[in-house]
Amino acid sequence: MTDEEIRARNLATLHRALAAVGDVQAQMAHYTDDAVFEFPYAAPPGRVEGKQVITEYLTGALAIFEMKLTVTEVHATTDPDKFVAEFTSEGRVTTTGKPYSNTYISVVRFRDGLICSQKEFYNPNAAVEALTPDE
Repeated sequence: MTDEEIRARNLATLHRALAAVGDVQAQMAHYTDDAVFEFPYAAPPGRVEGKQVITEYLTGALAIFEMKLTVTEVHATTDPDKFVAEFTSEGRVTTTGKPYSNTYISVVRFRDGLICSQKEFYNPNAAVEALTPDE
């Protein structure tokens, strides 16, 4: 495959994975078994390794955060197996009923057409606000 074909395949995988957020099994179909999620701005920063552990993590998180993601821009790099993606979320927190929206930048790496690493940067204050019940 040429670099251009690899990029096109990976870009399609990225869009399918992000569109599937909310359906963990459908989302995880686009990840390698040894995938890694990193959340450097979470409190505390987090790292989740392995498809099964990520599935459990996302199942818990998406029971609290109901959201739809919208990709706003994807930046190719010199490596056809790496993209920087910008996207937004709109939804709500199930425990407080509050709306939740955020903006994300994610560094996504691929292996053989599947996501093997996703490092996600977002505003943790938006999540804390949405998770905090009104008094």
